[in-house]
Amino acid sequence: MNQPKILVVDDDKEIVGAIKKRLEMEDYEVFAAYDGLEAMDFLMEKEIQLLIIDVMMPKMDGLSATMKIRESKNIPIIILSAKTEESDKILGLSMGADDYISKPFRPDELVARVKSQLRRYLQLGSMIKQEEHKNQIVNGGLILDTDGKRILVDGEPVKLTATEYKILHLLMRNLGRVFSADEIYERVWEEEAYAVENTVMVHIRRIREKIEIDTRNPRYLKVVWGIGYKMEKMA
Repeated sequence: MNQPKILVVDDDKEIVGAIKKRLEMEDYEVFAAYDGLEAMDFLMEKEIQLLIIDVMMPKMDGLSATMKIRESKNIPIIILSAKTEESDKILGLSMGADDYISKPFRPDELVARVKSQLRRYLQLGSMIKQEEHKNQIVNGGLILDTDGKRILVDGEPVKLTATEYKILHLLMRNLGRVFSADEIYERVWEEEAYAVENTVMVHIRRIREKIEIDTRNPRYLKVVWGIGYKMEKMA
């Protein structure tokens, strides 16, 4: 298999250089960009498997770039930011990021997050080899296309990020079963859950925005208050 390609975006060239050097030690092919516009141009030219992007940058900030990138690509996106407030993390995830790391960070933590996101993203291609008799999971007006890693909502295709797909795949394979936020996190992120309520909640909200007609009165993706989330089984 070819080396996974990673794009690191930060206007601080020393930080980019340090991250690039550390990830190359893990046998990744690492590219650099120094603002959001440059990152978007780069992604149009090269096939990248993961993006690490800072928030505060000239020309186009990381959050705006993430929103634009999400219009056409579902690669994992890890946001770096000096902001540490929980509201900032929720905002980043709401914009389409898969993970959020506060500066300063430990290099080994970044490597672990990168490996986790890449493992999930690259394994999507092999998930259809699991014991499923069909390439689709159907529930009411929802059809989860396990070949295209997308959801059809009343016949209309909707793109999902790698994380959104894995959450939806888990819930649709277990219709009616309630999963706690911790259990969803451990199954999807493949890491021990610790204070993950907001992270899971943001991804659930993003999935709802894609599959529900009325997000305030969802038909499919339900909250079981105080317990967790489930995919309602439709007749």
